[in-house]
Amino acid sequence: MVKTNECKFLGFTFQGGRIHWHPKTLQKFKQQVRRLTNRNWGVSMTYQLFKISQYLRGWINYFGIASGYQRCVDLDHWIRRRVRMAYWRQWRRPRTKVRSLMRLGVHVRSAVACGITSKGPWRSVKTLGIQQALSNVYLKSQGLYALRDGWISLHHAK
Repeated sequence: MVKTNECKFLGFTFQGGRIHWHPKTLQKFKQQVRRLTNRNWGVSMTYQLFKISQYLRGWINYFGIASGYQRCVDLDHWIRRRVRMAYWRQWRRPRTKVRSLMRLGVHVRSAVACGITSKGPWRSVKTLGIQQALSNVYLKSQGLYALRDGWISLHHAK
């Protein structure tokens, strides 16, 4: 005999009368997003965003029945940071980084400060200049799908 909160069934677990994602499900999800935002993939960001959005849409349509709105918001934040990091890595050289940031509307001084930083990509993408250039609105306009929106459309459909 197994308790319901200890078993995994089709990627879900049950606690307190509610459906939740099993920890292994989240672990596999994060592995797949890491694979799709990998620096060694060598494809355009348009294609990369298309594949990420395709995966996110399918994932939330299956796992969206679980009660996890806040987790969707947290995962969206993490995914956007991964995507910003993919952009940052793809620009590679400081000169390219500065030019790209300026093209996206960042002030010259802020763009240069971001471009010549010695921080790694994961820390760099939290700086104001990169957050301003690769904002949530910009990423959405480029085609990045938000788990939060998918969860809301599943749970609050008209």
